[in-house]
Amino acid sequence: MPLGYFCSPGRKRDFSPVLWSQYFESMEDVVVENETGKDTFRIYKSGLEGPVLLLLHGGGHSALSWAVFTSAIINRIQCRIVALDLRGHGETKVRNPEDLSAETMSKDVGNVVEALYGDLPPPIMLIGHSMGGAIAVHTAVANLVPSLLGLCMIDVVEGTAMDALNSMQNFLRSRPKTFKSLENAIEWSVKSGQIRNLESARVSMVGQVKQCEGAASPECPKAIVEGIIEEEEEEEEDEEGGGSVNKRKKEDDTETKKEHLYTWRIELAKTEKYWDGWFRGLSNLFLSCPTPKLLLLAGVDRLDKDLTIGQMQGKFQMQVLPQCGHAVHEDAPDKVAEAVATFLIRHRFTEPIGGFQCVFPAC
Repeated sequence: MPLGYFCSPGRKRDFSPVLWSQYFESMEDVVVENETGKDTFRIYKSGLEGPVLLLLHGGGHSALSWAVFTSAIINRIQCRIVALDLRGHGETKVRNPEDLSAETMSKDVGNVVEALYGDLPPPIMLIGHSMGGAIAVHTAVANLVPSLLGLCMIDVVEGTAMDALNSMQNFLRSRPKTFKSLENAIEWSVKSGQIRNLESARVSMVGQVKQCEGAASPECPKAIVEGIIEEEEEEEEDEEGGGSVNKRKKEDDTETKKEHLYTWRIELAKTEKYWDGWFRGLSNLFLSCPTPKLLLLAGVDRLDKDLTIGQMQGKFQMQVLPQCGHAVHEDAPDKVAEAVATFLIRHRFTEPIGGFQCVFPAC
């Protein structure tokens, strides 16, 4: 179980943010130029040899969501990590951040690979979570990464994704619009279940939220997220009658108004027009890719008909990682690292290091 997943009773958990440098070896801004100007894509890197694992995050997340996974995989196999902030996300700066079409984002991935490696890119495996998984498939199908070695989708299935789109706006509306601090945002992400692993949340949430320029700016409405109260304190107050809970909330709110607030880096609700393009036809696109394929899911119930048939025909390798939320690679980074490492070793794409041994029957 990953560090920070459970805490002993009575201990106050640490929700302070952690720097990217605790997990990645370097950070770089890759400039992509064309006839209309230039865009800058933020990447985080680790490793010196072996195949490149190009990591694409889910909608609203950032490259930092791969931080703990990176530490886990780099200690198991010879590989290089390149985690990319997709357009409109993280620290990437592009001229048209609102264009999140599958076609545009796929071209971005190809352009970053070309900017990094020129005409002779090393063997590359595309690994994507949710939206990033869809973009990985679109990139592979368009042959935008000529040295593609393999393809991995994490918890994204066309049928389930299309069904979920109807309730996505309600989910987005249910999230707090602002946070009084980074610690507050990290605490919310763990207690709401968005990220079930505190260690990952402490580095990942930094890439999901940004500081408001002013509390009254349009993107930061005056509505303040309710102060999240420690579970231990709630229990104590319940025993004593709970009279001061509301009082403390009001004090938290008053204090918040004096501070700079944090809000989401990207308004996902405004990207709705692109959702259908990310996921429609995804299963057959995935199955059509000629490279070896891996599908990691939080539950077997997520398989749709096309993938079920494809899996029975042996067209891809599948691994179910139960007891995870949607952010599988954050909730169980060691298990995801083991699955990816086993896949790469099985296909003789790399070598194990540090005494790592394949743990799944497929190896």
